[in-house]
Amino acid sequence: MRLLLKNTIKFFLFSGVSVLLFWLVYRDQDWNVLLDVFRQDVDYTWIGIACVLGLASHISRAMRWQLLTASMGYKIRFWNSFMGVMTGYFANLAIPRMGELTRCGVVSKYEKVPFSYLLGTVVTERVIDMMILLVLTFVVVVTQFKVIVDFLNANQEIKENLFALFRSSWILGVLIVIGAVVVLMWKSGLKTKFRGRIHSFVCGLKTGLLAVREVEYKWLFVAHSLFIWFMYFLMFYVCFFCFQFTSHLGILVALTIFVLSSYGMVAPVQGGVGAWHFMVIAALKIYLPDQPDIGSLSKAFALLTHGSMTLLYIVVGVVCVVALPIYNRDFFKKSDYGKK
Repeated sequence: MRLLLKNTIKFFLFSGVSVLLFWLVYRDQDWNVLLDVFRQDVDYTWIGIACVLGLASHISRAMRWQLLTASMGYKIRFWNSFMGVMTGYFANLAIPRMGELTRCGVVSKYEKVPFSYLLGTVVTERVIDMMILLVLTFVVVVTQFKVIVDFLNANQEIKENLFALFRSSWILGVLIVIGAVVVLMWKSGLKTKFRGRIHSFVCGLKTGLLAVREVEYKWLFVAHSLFIWFMYFLMFYVCFFCFQFTSHLGILVALTIFVLSSYGMVAPVQGGVGAWHFMVIAALKIYLPDQPDIGSLSKAFALLTHGSMTLLYIVVGVVCVVALPIYNRDFFKKSDYGKK
């Protein structure tokens, strides 16, 4: 009951933040103008292509996860891996970062892999994804330095928050506090059974984190990691061809806006709602300052692109939630999957 209440509070809290951000971005927008744009100025063929590219990236992510779990001695079925990934994305639309826990819970339930092992592999994935994003950020900064400076100067609040983040010591402070609490708990008079559970979980998490070192086909793991982000970028880039006003923009421009939008997805709101839109709209305004009615057009682009991907997560996520128990109804019967 307490967990349900906690998750309910989180849901409404993050939903409120998302609604507020979305309202701040679109509060002055004439929705009739947006509807006219959607009816007359959009080639929806490219949205379909973007969805296919998005699914390709998620399939690759599921296969990469299989490589990680196999390195720990667990052979999980592809469809459970894929449906776990998509269920996770679906859960993120309710509570930010809930998806990581959800996908681990799904696979742990149906493949009998320790939850802590799976959580460790997901953390490893996130570290690798962040490394790739940082590399892309470096490329963008080097090639589009003036544009980035103009973007920050035009959005002083973002600029100040970024500088404050790098100057502040709160992250280090939080880590020190967490570490101190763990040490005190470990050395205090906690019951041996409870300490044993903590120790088991930490060891499992460590096993998952280090699983990447034991991956059998490292070249394939690297290929999947690069392919995932290449599909992410293409999924975003092809949406430029949905609209006449963005169809002429080059790959470097698309990469810059893609990187900025990726940081919008990091915001602690469901699916990046509001934050993602703001980053994309602000970037398009910098690249297309002389475009007539750029305000409405950029908002239409952000709404359609983000909305189509969100709809994809909802549709596929719901299908996966329904399909998971059906696909695994014979799971408890003897099979060749699970522990090698």
